[in-house]
Amino acid sequence: MKTGILLIIGTIILFTSSCEQKDPLQAKKAELKAQKKQLQEIKTSITELEKEISALDPDFAKKNRKATLITTANVEKRSFEHYVEVSGAVKSRKNILISAENMGNINRIFVKEGNDVRKGQMIMNMDVELYQRNLDQLETEYALAKTMYEKQSNLWKQNIGTEVQYLEAKNRKESLENQIANIKTQISKSQVRAPFAGTIENVLVKEGEMAQMGSPLVRIVNHRDMYIKADLSEAHIGKFKKGEKVIINFPSINQTIESRISSVGQVIDQQNRTFSIEALLPLTKFTIKPNLLAIVKLRDFEKASAVVIPTKLIQKDNRGDFVFITAEESDELVARKVKIDRGITYKNKTMITKGLTGVELLVNEGFRDVADGGKVKVVENVL
Repeated sequence: MKTGILLIIGTIILFTSSCEQKDPLQAKKAELKAQKKQLQEIKTSITELEKEISALDPDFAKKNRKATLITTANVEKRSFEHYVEVSGAVKSRKNILISAENMGNINRIFVKEGNDVRKGQMIMNMDVELYQRNLDQLETEYALAKTMYEKQSNLWKQNIGTEVQYLEAKNRKESLENQIANIKTQISKSQVRAPFAGTIENVLVKEGEMAQMGSPLVRIVNHRDMYIKADLSEAHIGKFKKGEKVIINFPSINQTIESRISSVGQVIDQQNRTFSIEALLPLTKFTIKPNLLAIVKLRDFEKASAVVIPTKLIQKDNRGDFVFITAEESDELVARKVKIDRGITYKNKTMITKGLTGVELLVNEGFRDVADGGKVKVVENVL
């Protein structure tokens, strides 16, 4: 029996030895697994021993407590500004639709969209044949009336004829003069001219069309007399004055300029409870067109030397706002909870009015994992 058992054991040993020789990788993996298990058992044993010793020796616990990994951020001491941002639009004081003052066929259009025109330049004209006929007839009648008036006037000076005859001749002449002036005015209104220098934005009619009195003919814009208009909530009444600086951004063309407030509205709109402000639009190297969207930034607060920190680092408990800073205590770096009073927040930065002086180091990454008095270790990045 013993001989059989020994034979089986020997066979197993030979088989195992043969397998190890055939697969050394598996053997190394098995060895690594066994050593990891042994290491875990040792770590567990060390942890238990540390707990037991710490319960008996508080100084040992203090020296061997684990540090929380953190990064730090400086408290900034700098100028702090707060801006009100509102949407506005580019407006032009000379952006108008020219409408027909008379009814008539459009004979000729002298401009195209995009053309620059000078003040008084002919844009288009309309048929004036009917007016011209009336004018010719009136001028013929006027020539006769003028002759009759002059003769009657000479006779009246010689005390020949009656005063009524003289007055009738005078009245006839003056009446025809007024009619001729009216006809000439109508003819001049049939010639559409540019009221100011600018650019033809739209031509709304075609040659040969019938223009109705009051119907739009052409839009003309002067790009040199533009401004920004924005509406502010009534909560900002009294905060901004004429002449103050504003920053204007045009998001669609990614351009920013500086300007100044040219006027502040004095009336509150009953519908949206806002008042308007206007800012001058200086000449720019890039193209700006009326109705272009603009974001207007108006500064409503400024402090030359303020304590500023990232808003995200501010926490709150039942006693108020606080942050964690780092402090050297007994040759150890620890986190300390500091109560603060916060001021205005802008662009993820908050001005601190009380609690920080500007020389502290804030606990940045890991600020939610630390405790007051807890040991910390500063690293480049917290994973």
